[in-house]
Amino acid sequence: MSIRIGIFGYGNLGRGVEAAIRQNRDMELCAVFTRRDPSSLKLKTAGVPVVSAKEVSAWADRLDVMILCGGSATDLPEQTPALAKYFNVIDSFDTHAKIPEHFENVDRAAVDAGKVAIISVGWDPGMFSLNRLYASALLPDGKDYTFWGKGVSQGHSDAIRRVEGVLDARQYTIPVESALQAVRSGENPELTTRDKHLRECFVVAEEGADKARIEKEIKEMPNYFADYDTTVHFISAEELQRDHSGIPHGGFVIRSGCTGFEGEHKHIIEYSLKLDSNPEFTSSVLVAYARAAFRMAKEGQRGCKTVFDVPPALLSANDPAALRKQML
Repeated sequence: MSIRIGIFGYGNLGRGVEAAIRQNRDMELCAVFTRRDPSSLKLKTAGVPVVSAKEVSAWADRLDVMILCGGSATDLPEQTPALAKYFNVIDSFDTHAKIPEHFENVDRAAVDAGKVAIISVGWDPGMFSLNRLYASALLPDGKDYTFWGKGVSQGHSDAIRRVEGVLDARQYTIPVESALQAVRSGENPELTTRDKHLRECFVVAEEGADKARIEKEIKEMPNYFADYDTTVHFISAEELQRDHSGIPHGGFVIRSGCTGFEGEHKHIIEYSLKLDSNPEFTSSVLVAYARAAFRMAKEGQRGCKTVFDVPPALLSANDPAALRKQML
């Protein structure tokens, strides 16, 4: 039996989920839900209905997992707890400072409905979170460092697009090279948020928009730009399409630690990602965790979970015996 998947939202992330489902033999895309006119969407998968978001509750018994593909700024804080009343859900909520609050809101809805919800699934939060946990458990006497980029942040780009007067935008997160090298060399530097990354924004503004106000609003945006050295460039829509149409990303999680009775032996653990397409990779992670949510629900679990709560074997389409034989 295939795991019946629904997609809520059909932007870059939603299209990535559609593509990822094709690569997973135990899954079936059953419906895509949109706030737009359903007739305006053309899916790559034949025979899959596009349904108005207003009708989503009518599908409560027809899907095993709903994958939410909205933005973290305003969509997911409302959508995830609302949809957890009807479905097992997965989201990619990535506003790190607000994850505890989001968890509590989603957990209440999922527990009451008897559903499983896995939040903040992706590569950071997500895969990077797991590697921070593993590395700190293995090297308790040490320091964690996370560097993102160079790449386009979907969440930050979406936050800029919500600013009044902005038509489109791309935001690049760029590691400060000197800080990265100091960490890799084992110097264990004390680094502030501003020391580690730069943020560079390319913005298409509406004709006649107050660019000074837009730039100020971007640079002062809490949880996104206020703690970073941020540069804002205003460009044309044609320039954005020509020079910034891709969505690459990546980064590094590094743990620098020591072992021995006197801490005499030094160790560096590094996990890195180099992604051609941020949304497609994030989508692939979402789909793997949809499998886990389905299995956890079958076991009778309920409530909100994060990647920390999911056994790795539940992510794989292979059975435990095959995993032990092939990967252990």
